[in-house]
Amino acid sequence: MRKHTPSVAPAASPTTESAPATASFVGRRAVLGAAAGAGAATVLGLNATAAHARPATGRPAARPVSVTVTGRPAAEAERLRLAQALRGSEFQPTGLYVPAGTPLSLTVQPRDGLVPTLWIGAWDYYGEITEPRSYPLTAGANTVTDPHGGPVYLTLTGDGERAAVLFRSGAVRMPVFTLGRTCEADYQHQLDTLTESPWVELHAPHTIMTLTREGALLYRDEDHAALLRLVETIVDSHARISGLDGSKPVHRRKAGPYHFTEVSKVPTGVGAYATHGYNGFPRAYLDRATTVEGLRTRGWGLYHELGHLHQQMAYKPGGLTEVTVNIYSLAAQRTLKQPSNLLTVDPATGQTVFQSSRDKFGTPGLTYEKSFGAYEKLVPLRQLELAFGEDFWPRLHQLVREENPQSDYTEDAKRYRALATYSSRIAGYDLTDFFVDTWAFPIDATGRAELAALNLPQPPVDPSTLSD
Repeated sequence: MRKHTPSVAPAASPTTESAPATASFVGRRAVLGAAAGAGAATVLGLNATAAHARPATGRPAARPVSVTVTGRPAAEAERLRLAQALRGSEFQPTGLYVPAGTPLSLTVQPRDGLVPTLWIGAWDYYGEITEPRSYPLTAGANTVTDPHGGPVYLTLTGDGERAAVLFRSGAVRMPVFTLGRTCEADYQHQLDTLTESPWVELHAPHTIMTLTREGALLYRDEDHAALLRLVETIVDSHARISGLDGSKPVHRRKAGPYHFTEVSKVPTGVGAYATHGYNGFPRAYLDRATTVEGLRTRGWGLYHELGHLHQQMAYKPGGLTEVTVNIYSLAAQRTLKQPSNLLTVDPATGQTVFQSSRDKFGTPGLTYEKSFGAYEKLVPLRQLELAFGEDFWPRLHQLVREENPQSDYTEDAKRYRALATYSSRIAGYDLTDFFVDTWAFPIDATGRAELAALNLPQPPVDPSTLSD
């Protein structure tokens, strides 16, 4: 239950960092997440002649493969719009793999004036080579030779513009299961025949999942349509708790899919991770990420890591990086009708974290960051929902997006203040007692003055008394 792992944040603030133009490759043991698949070729950015839309033959892509890529906002622009700490994926997949050192020949037709960028490789933060390489393309004929090889992706920064890319030679097909388009028998046939690619991809409207061939074969007997529908349900739960209802342009969901990637290694004690662009899962976690029952009943780690790609910066001080992320984990549990992790009874104490944290209230030297355990720290965030409605966090996310206050990673005090003041504004009540006196959050004098200046009434019910 506690084997979820911290997000991996770069040293530089994500407000200024952008994806590098060049990067290193993940070895064959790691895998880049598959397509932004949406069941329909136009959503995938693939037309009907794309490689993975044809019956599997077990042979390299001898015939040209035509891909249509559609312009989307850049990942960094989306991060800023959503006021988030981490940016998501902007890759559009091709269903192709290019071997190391093999010339990849392609022709670009920019239908609306924009030319896409080609990417080859996979993400693997702790691997020997950590990132895909990008190759700017030109209209007309292009030949690219990547020293490491890997899955082939395209990006096109824009807003609905289209460009056609004809892959003439050099690539082979990957086994790909696309929700709504691929039947299980065809996918199984691909696994048996498309053996030249060390990568396998699963696609759904908001999901890219890439596995090594070895990893995919471990759980090949799963119902992959059911698995992808389950992943989509989890992504939807995160969107709902984030208030991404499309009610205003600023509240649209992120452009493109979320990217789940099998990675070659993680540090000791790390089960999975999140960083810019993707979630990384080692093979040891695939029993929970790529099986229907495992993901439905033991998938907290995936819910948690996906949550990192939804966290908003404004109220995420360093001490809350591994706390506010579980707003989304709990939302996934409720959506899947699981019992809450907050109600797990500690066999050593016989208490839930609601009970154990309450016993600490008012004790000498109480401080939120040091006195409470990881799940106890999550309790007050859940109590705000219990007190002020299940729409509390969606409304707070929306207000933060609309106001989009800026803060640097070093400004922890400012972000703690933001948590208390935004919460009070959404609740419509003065929550000074709740944050400062009961839970001993580190709200400084400036924050207490900001709370007082809101001139809000006291809440009719003390949220700290509530539990699931």
